[in-house]
Amino acid sequence: MCLAVPMKIIKIEGTRAIAEAHQVETAVDLSLAPDVKVGDKVIIHAGFVIEKLDEEAAREIEKVWEEFLAMAGDEDTA
Repeated sequence: MCLAVPMKIIKIEGTRAIAEAHQVETAVDLSLAPDVKVGDKVIIHAGFVIEKLDEEAAREIEKVWEEFLAMAGDEDTA
């Protein structure tokens, strides 16, 4: 199964960037979304930024991810 993960861009160096979500940082490629800037919320898939999110979409996706993570955490303690 593949997941597209919402993250925030915190640093850019050329066509590479550092993205962060839930205190986890990862290096990503900006080749598919060259207009992304520091502070933008994006969708990451297979190490590439595939979409820049507007604020409303970012909030909705983050809410769903929080619900998913909460459910996954509950299963770990069962």
